[in-house]
Amino acid sequence: MLPQHSLALRSLTLRHPPDDLAGGFPFSVPAIRSLPPLTFPSPVTFLVGENGSGKSTLLEAIAHATALPAIGSELRVHEDPSLQAQQRLAAAMQLTWSRGRSPHGFFLRAEDFFGFTRTLARMRAGFLAEMAEIEREYVGRSEYARVLRLGPIAGSLRALEERYGVDLDAHSHGESFLALFRSRFVPRGLHLLDEPEAALSPQSQLALLSLLKEMTAHDAQFIIATHSPILLAFPGATIYSFDESPVRAVAYDELEHVALTRDFLADPARFLRHL
Repeated sequence: MLPQHSLALRSLTLRHPPDDLAGGFPFSVPAIRSLPPLTFPSPVTFLVGENGSGKSTLLEAIAHATALPAIGSELRVHEDPSLQAQQRLAAAMQLTWSRGRSPHGFFLRAEDFFGFTRTLARMRAGFLAEMAEIEREYVGRSEYARVLRLGPIAGSLRALEERYGVDLDAHSHGESFLALFRSRFVPRGLHLLDEPEAALSPQSQLALLSLLKEMTAHDAQFIIATHSPILLAFPGATIYSFDESPVRAVAYDELEHVALTRDFLADPARFLRHL
């Protein structure tokens, strides 16, 4: 049984009638143009659908509307030129909060994560190189002066490693993603994840499910766009399908993703001989 939960974001409604929104992306996407009011009655909500169906677009617009920080991106959500159309959608949305607007949490896209790990690796290598240079420069000189120079850099390196691990880029993508996810988790916060399975093996997806269970016990809320039948199996989650217009809530066993995966695993040869 899921714990009693105090959710932050309760509902989402388009403020303007569809006729006022015509004229280009993202309102040209059928699921967005006909978007009904959506409620978020459970700690975890999934947005599922084929590529181009509008699920990631809606998630990005929620990130705009909530002003959550984008983890891994070099740009803030409202500064990202690739998300300008989503800002139009955000401006047309009305969000309802149960305990006041939540300023806590984050927005994380798998595509940003891969670049983020490389950035962290470069930062760590830079700290280490600077420390090595100081060590060479102060050979035979005052120990006090050497420690004074090293102190701020060593402190920055220690803070980086304590928050993200010794070297995120040296681990598997799954280990790195889970480490980053755990390090930035905020109790009672709103967390938006766009296709996290892109960084995760099936085993790591199970680990993420475990983390979701642990974090929802701390009143965290998650809205996740995904294709993963493993993640979609989270107990008690609300699932919105974007494969039909209007968007509607569906049961796990109704999902084509789930049925297709089951059928393929039951008889791969039946599918492969048609390739």
